[in-house]
Amino acid sequence: MKSLLFVRSSFSYFWYFGLLGLIIPFLPLYLDGKNFSSEEIGEMLAIIAATKIIGPTLWAALADKTGQQLGIIRLGAFLACALFTFLFWLNDYWPIVFCLAAFSLFWNAILPQIEVMTLNSIRKSPKIYARIRLWGSIGFIFFAVITGELIEKFSSEVFTYVGFVILFGLFISTLLVKQSRIKKSQITKTSSITDKLFNVNFAVFFIAGLLLQLSLGTYYSFFGLYLRDLEYPTIAVGLLISLGVVAEITIFIYAGKIFKYFSIKSILIFSLMITALRWFLMGHFGDVMIIMVLSQLIHAASFGLYHSASIQFLQQHFDPSQQNRGQAIYIGGVYGVGGGIGAYYAGTLWLEGSGATNAFDMAVLAAFVGAIFTLFIKTNHKNI
Repeated sequence: MKSLLFVRSSFSYFWYFGLLGLIIPFLPLYLDGKNFSSEEIGEMLAIIAATKIIGPTLWAALADKTGQQLGIIRLGAFLACALFTFLFWLNDYWPIVFCLAAFSLFWNAILPQIEVMTLNSIRKSPKIYARIRLWGSIGFIFFAVITGELIEKFSSEVFTYVGFVILFGLFISTLLVKQSRIKKSQITKTSSITDKLFNVNFAVFFIAGLLLQLSLGTYYSFFGLYLRDLEYPTIAVGLLISLGVVAEITIFIYAGKIFKYFSIKSILIFSLMITALRWFLMGHFGDVMIIMVLSQLIHAASFGLYHSASIQFLQQHFDPSQQNRGQAIYIGGVYGVGGGIGAYYAGTLWLEGSGATNAFDMAVLAAFVGAIFTLFIKTNHKNI
């Protein structure tokens, strides 16, 4: 039974994060292929990131009330796939913006529900989570490398074909997942979340996460174009991105052991500080391959370690009946607002590549300030 649960859950993570392996490195290249300027690309990516503010929160409120995470996951996957197909026929700015925003509105609503449903399903065996989540990283690597090779052979239009295949696979995977039974009392008794949101510890944690995502805006928006401008081959985009995810996988494997020796607060501070170093190296020494390799290895902390610590914080901070809303508000605010602001300002600073160093310096400052905020997290909570 556990093995079947593991396979079904891993399948969904594989496809979901496989789409990230397509979007993060290659959406900017796809938009650049449509002859949009760096400022327009930054605006488009900011609008897409902003959908994380609305979508997850609305769907999570419904999920907390009904307990039907699986139904929401299936609906979100179907609508995301259907809306994405419109890209096959669109070429102008606003139609593409509306298409990507609508697709993202439903696609971003899926992850919080997958996370909560998975954690509920493996409550008696929490160590399984890292192995399930690992398959998301494998999906990311697979599609990042494959898409890089396909774009090298054909064109950036490959983006839409690969995206459709992934989203269709994600929808099929949701049909195979089974949701654990939820007691009626768990569905109807939803406690107020206001006190937890205005808690000082959560506020500091939230701001630090927002600043981290703001710093990641430059990387997520322009890394592919940055490598192209530095005359790296297209396949290097997928390979370097994948190297970062390999480091991320390694962290997920050993995360349990790390948490035995270090507190959540110390892990968050370390992740932010070394991420600031990462952006400095990338922005000032991007033409040195060994430096780029090193900076990608630091992704283990920028995302993998920070994400694991964040999940631990949220699980401890919110009650079971608040988990969907808590994660959705965190994802909406941190990833939506932080990612949107980061993408927008990266676009204004990028200047078709001539302002790349300034954009990465902005990322350095954001990550460093985030680390300072994290210093003010109080350690009166268990393991925090």
